[in-house]
Amino acid sequence: METKPYHLFVVEDDPAMRDMLSSYLEKQGMAVTSMPSAEDLMRRIHRLRPDLVVLDVSLPGESGLSACQRLRAEGDRVPIILLTARTEEIDRVLGLEMGADDYLGKPFSARELLARIRAVLRRVSSTPGVPIAFDRDVPIGPSTFQPATRSLHGADGSTRVLSTVEYAMLAELVTNPNVPISRERLLAVSHDRADVLLTRTVDVAVMRLRKLVEPDATVPRYIQTVRGHGYMFVPQQRVGERAGA
Repeated sequence: METKPYHLFVVEDDPAMRDMLSSYLEKQGMAVTSMPSAEDLMRRIHRLRPDLVVLDVSLPGESGLSACQRLRAEGDRVPIILLTARTEEIDRVLGLEMGADDYLGKPFSARELLARIRAVLRRVSSTPGVPIAFDRDVPIGPSTFQPATRSLHGADGSTRVLSTVEYAMLAELVTNPNVPISRERLLAVSHDRADVLLTRTVDVAVMRLRKLVEPDATVPRYIQTVRGHGYMFVPQQRVGERAGA
């Protein structure tokens, strides 16, 4: 049976950028409806329902932030990725507090946007904390992360069932090994959009996870800090695997 393509709204006032993104995403098998303003978005979203909205922040008239906030106030949970030239942390967090699912600063590559779109679409197909599709347990130092049961198993036979936040963050990290994950992304996968979002929340949860999986939580080996960005899961080498291979 043929799978229906995802339908995206691309809301961008720059015609060249709008056309480039629309063309690229269509070549990746997605259906795209493009428009230049938040007013167009608000007028059309309930008549032609998208699977996700790519929304520029700096739009003429109503801003993308305002449109995002208005949709969430109306109870609309359509996935939204905000695009902006502003990259300060306070701006990214503000966008997430308004209810955005992800936030991408300009300039960016079309490939990066596509990766973000696919990640958000995967994420919103389930609720935070629901076990993700995973075909194996993951060794982390002396422990084993078992996604199917949302638990950590120690070498001594102990079992620790993770909280929803701990599970969601650890699952996001281990399913993207050696890839830096931003604090904002970890917030988005582990908290409901109605929650008050503070990046410090991520740091506290990571500290708890490190105490569970690291031989020495003060010198982390498996959940490493990416300065100014977030965290990265560095898996242990398998036998026979060369460093840097």
